[in-house]
Amino acid sequence: MSEIVPETVRRYLARRAVREPWRLSGDPARAYHGAVVIPSLAEGPSLFRTLDCLADNPAEQRARYLIIVVVNHRQDAAPALRRDNLRDLQELSRLASRSGLHLAWVDAASAGLELPSRQGGVGLARRIGCDLALEHLDWSGRPLLVSLDADTLVEPNYLAVVTAHFAAAKAGAAVLPFRHQPAGGPAQQTAIDRYELFIRCHALGLARAGSPYAYTAVGSAMAARAVTYVRCGGMPRRQAGEDFYFLQQAVKTDGIARLCGTRVHPSARLSGRTPFGTGQSMVTQLGKGSRPLLFYPAAAYRIIEHWLQTARQLADEPETDLSARAAEVSPILDAFLEEARFPEAWQRIRRTHAGGLARLQAFHVWFDGLQTLRLLHRLCARGLSRRPLEEVLPELFQWCGLPAADPGAGFALLRSRQEQPKLFSVGSVDEMC
Repeated sequence: MSEIVPETVRRYLARRAVREPWRLSGDPARAYHGAVVIPSLAEGPSLFRTLDCLADNPAEQRARYLIIVVVNHRQDAAPALRRDNLRDLQELSRLASRSGLHLAWVDAASAGLELPSRQGGVGLARRIGCDLALEHLDWSGRPLLVSLDADTLVEPNYLAVVTAHFAAAKAGAAVLPFRHQPAGGPAQQTAIDRYELFIRCHALGLARAGSPYAYTAVGSAMAARAVTYVRCGGMPRRQAGEDFYFLQQAVKTDGIARLCGTRVHPSARLSGRTPFGTGQSMVTQLGKGSRPLLFYPAAAYRIIEHWLQTARQLADEPETDLSARAAEVSPILDAFLEEARFPEAWQRIRRTHAGGLARLQAFHVWFDGLQTLRLLHRLCARGLSRRPLEEVLPELFQWCGLPAADPGAGFALLRSRQEQPKLFSVGSVDEMC
């Protein structure tokens, strides 16, 4: 391996990287500026539409990126998934020389190469692709790892905008603007619009509350410098939510910025492949025993805002016990923090961080996106119930100082605002999105 590979990357490859028994096939011959990693589970035509979109990017940009497709299923996969994956592997082999891409693929579907039934899933598939890419990157620069999905379309300037963003950005990771593809019918369109509005409203509520975790976590809409990926410990090996956990860690390490100037377009399909996320939300809204998607109320975000303000105010006061002030914010918050053992954590933070920004940063490392989400669920289970969009949207927009809007106009407004530049990093809470 080249001497210019950072020592942190060498240690990661030696101790933590997931490689065996998988390998890259196709075109991993030289060192690239970046790699686009695409997990694929029986995607068929969707996968090849995604590759066609990437091939529509300019040749000078395509030359800089290795495109890695991780064709995968678990050991307990259904026969139909197995057959489709093997067909996709054959088609990738035929396509390689005429795709216009530097195309490589990982066989995680043939006998003996399947993902383990317990840990197998999209998180492990992403990790395999990223970890195998590390040895094929040009470490004389600052190479990139870009996450995409096999049912997601990109625009012709996708690679150029990603390259330009990281050439100037200080943050080590980025979230990309996204808009779901049109759905197959009116009911499905309403469902995907509601789900996208749900995750956008959550980001809005957290931004208004002052949280550094106020971004949308979409697996096909994120990227990072390869060294940031390593510093984050790689991609979490989860069956769902790997994007949420990876981005949360990136906020704590090298920060996240919102990339602007291009969009990705995830699929609006129903899917039960993961226990939560886009496809499962579509099933919940439209499948057998369907039920409406309920939103977190503004009152819950106000409690989080009060709590975060209290933390900022008391970070510099060595004699004041922050945990003792939680009951003044909310009895539910107080009980939640006791169960999560925050008082002990706060004592450690006070001992090891003298005050000011360092102490506040340590607070946000503990009270991270996951703890925030758990608190939201607790608040909504103890009186501040989740409610329909039509009830929540007016009060949330009013609290955030946004003009009153019906769901359609509110959706358009959030899409526009959340495609503007913003930095997300622990201890650096800036303007509302």
